[in-house]
Amino acid sequence: MTRTTPRPGLRRSAAGLAAAGLLTAGSFALAAPVHATDPVFTLGGPAETAVHTYPASGKPSVASVPLTVNNPSEDEEGGGFESEYTITLDLSGVQGVADVTFDSEAGDDCEVTGTTAVCQDWGIYPGLSGIADLRVTAAKGSEDGDTGTIAVTGSADGATFTPFTTRITVGGPDLVMKQIPFTQQNEPGDSQQAPLSFTNKGTRAADGVLLTLMYSSGLELPGDYSNCEYGRSDFAWMSTVLCSFPGSYEAGATYTLDTPLTVVTGEHAYIDTLIYRVGEDGPAQRAAQRSGASFEKGAGPVLTLKKAPTARSGDLNPSDNQQEIDFLTKNTADFVAYGDALAGEAGETVTAELGFRNEGPAWIGYVRSGESVGTVDFTVPEGASVTAKPESCRGVTAKGAYREQQLGAPRYFCDSSMTVPDGADVALPFELKIDQKVADAAGAVTVRGGLFEPEFPFDPKNANNTARVVLNGTGPTDGGAEGGSDGGTDGGTDAGGSEGSGTTGGASATPSAAAASPAGDGTSGGPTTQTGTEGGGLAFTGTAVATVSAVGAAALLAGGALFVVARRRARQG
Repeated sequence: MTRTTPRPGLRRSAAGLAAAGLLTAGSFALAAPVHATDPVFTLGGPAETAVHTYPASGKPSVASVPLTVNNPSEDEEGGGFESEYTITLDLSGVQGVADVTFDSEAGDDCEVTGTTAVCQDWGIYPGLSGIADLRVTAAKGSEDGDTGTIAVTGSADGATFTPFTTRITVGGPDLVMKQIPFTQQNEPGDSQQAPLSFTNKGTRAADGVLLTLMYSSGLELPGDYSNCEYGRSDFAWMSTVLCSFPGSYEAGATYTLDTPLTVVTGEHAYIDTLIYRVGEDGPAQRAAQRSGASFEKGAGPVLTLKKAPTARSGDLNPSDNQQEIDFLTKNTADFVAYGDALAGEAGETVTAELGFRNEGPAWIGYVRSGESVGTVDFTVPEGASVTAKPESCRGVTAKGAYREQQLGAPRYFCDSSMTVPDGADVALPFELKIDQKVADAAGAVTVRGGLFEPEFPFDPKNANNTARVVLNGTGPTDGGAEGGSDGGTDGGTDAGGSEGSGTTGGASATPSAAAASPAGDGTSGGPTTQTGTEGGGLAFTGTAVATVSAVGAAALLAGGALFVVARRRARQG
């Protein structure tokens, strides 16, 4: 059994909402624009929300209904709507069905008068933004199965809003995924069973269920089932499997797979995540989980469910449909820095191809936190100046401190993406103008970790983390452009080194001399260990397990373009 990130909004980012749309059964309904003269903003939110029935005693359970507005402009600088606008909610459709208030802690500037609610706000940035969080409970006297709608409209001078309607229903199925006690510390080749099971803790039966499995690059789920679809995402570090189970799954009953799945720790595993969830099945739910990626239907037997001993509960909580687990595998990855050897006359511009490779066997990814895996520290050779740089690189001073002017800097920090697959080549082309021809001018290229772990904990060969870029070399070879020699971690100075430091290296005020020295002679540019007193902030990388929410994980797994050249891996049958 073998991948969406919205732009930020003025009031609060809708990234969490997008993630929830990916990992929950409900999708966000968005109406189509109806006016073309003024800017057209689309109101949206969950198409339907179920609330628990009104309890015989105690307070009713609260469901959150986030409302959104979408500004379709792609101009992030000048595409914002800078004016006041009003959102009006007609609550008459849920009178006697549900009670509606607003989340004051979220800062919602909304007032309810009778069956009408009015929210005032200012400014709509490009992209999807949250506008209000409704707090909805079943109305006293309502019954299981009662339903109604809330109509949402907007108005502003010089803008048009497309309306939106959301449905509120009392009672319903509540599918709760059971947590599996996986072994989290593993070695390549380890396997363990995943006896997935869930309980319907709601008030009514679910009409078909959809099992979703998302797992990162180092894990494998052998199997090929005809009622499952296998994702072919552009993100090589994430796979998705969707399995449909038709039928009625009654309230109070527990169901489990007839045949437990097997989770295998692959040879490329290091830090990996498995997400497993269950929700009601249907075309909208399957489309939301596919999220535009390509899927193929399996060709093997049918994966089936069986009813287990029942368990009842009065809890109705859509947030417990999903479980997830992180695995830390005892494995290594060899990051190898490489430089270049170039020649040219004064006034010419040459392109230096530098960067690093992950020679495996492990893939490295910090998908929980979204942190950069590593940083390439490049010191420019003497006599040359940078006229063009990769977008991921920032110019700093020779000591690693903040510098406003980005071109022409003596040194550059280039943060990697949050994933570096095995076999990846992180190439960073720099255009260098030769201002003055200097024989054997050399710059240092070092790939390193972050502030607290400059040496990668997974890399057994830190000596090859340093290489050189040589301009107008006079020797028979480039003298080590393809990687450092033993001892390449010695002699490195602090990223931000204090004023007056007498050491040399990657942060030296004489970069060409430092870079030209062989690694290990006490002058090479080794891994950095701290930020400078002038503010050269380094990425906090190297953490084994970050502390972000499950929904945040989904956004990370689905979002962002990788700047590594990743090797795609095929599904294992």
